[in-house]
Amino acid sequence: MRITQYILGVICALAAFQLAAQPYPNKPIALVVPQAAGGTNDIVARLIAPAFGESIGTAIIVENRPGAGGNIGTQSVARAPKDGYTLLLTINSAQAINPALYKNPGFDPINDFVPLYYIGATPYVLVSPPGSPYKTLADVVAAAKKKPGELSYASAGNGTISHLLGAMLNTSAGIEMQHIPYKGVAPAINDVLGGQVPLAFASLPSALTYIKAGKLQAIAISSAKRSSAAPEIPTIAETYPDCVGEVWVATFAPMGVSADVIKKNQVAMDKTMSRADVREKLIAQGLDLSPVPPAKLGTLLKDELAKWVKIVKASGAQLD
Repeated sequence: MRITQYILGVICALAAFQLAAQPYPNKPIALVVPQAAGGTNDIVARLIAPAFGESIGTAIIVENRPGAGGNIGTQSVARAPKDGYTLLLTINSAQAINPALYKNPGFDPINDFVPLYYIGATPYVLVSPPGSPYKTLADVVAAAKKKPGELSYASAGNGTISHLLGAMLNTSAGIEMQHIPYKGVAPAINDVLGGQVPLAFASLPSALTYIKAGKLQAIAISSAKRSSAAPEIPTIAETYPDCVGEVWVATFAPMGVSADVIKKNQVAMDKTMSRADVREKLIAQGLDLSPVPPAKLGTLLKDELAKWVKIVKASGAQLD
């Protein structure tokens, strides 16, 4: 019996050694999205996963790990084995805003991660249900000024860009809209569709299908210029130039992953993002695919951290 157990142990050890000795990747890669299904990064992750898998040579498994505004999923990747089989696909609201919003987000966006690949950026859109009296930004501002504090807007959660854009609009327009946080963009949109809340800020990819189907009215978007995916929607900046905010999507690896594995992922993402079918799908969702080299993604993150800490402080938002 002991000899049999010993032989089985040796066989298992040899199998594990052979698996470890195989070149990366030799098993599926988990692509963690730290928000619930239906948001911008979830949509992007599921659009690129098949092509990314083909490019790198293994299956890409998209895993939603929502909670605490993205902190839970982000923490899980920071603490994951440094072997390249757990990667993060996230948005700047989690990676660049949460460190300013939460007293202890549970991760360091600079020291816990290696920037892998910048995918693209998209604006948010202020929406209302069909038949709503709020068809234009002027309608919203006039109503908010008439009854301060009574007009409400939904967001994807406290401290998200969709929340802070409402705070920015309050400041820019001299109004006082009431913020109603939700646990993700999908339930926020559902309550606007159902008439439970009159307005919402939602990322363009998460709202565009409803807008095109006539189920939501698009009031204005939050980018500095109009989106090529929906050029008919005016920007908030056309009326209030300082009210601008976009969500960008990027991939990161836990700090400590080898340079060779990092390079393989970046090359695979280059191949993925060079495919016309992938680009067409992302552009149709409202993403601007203007490139940011991997070396500059870290700089972009640092700039965003500095930008949003000021906005969070001005909004008074703070979470434990």
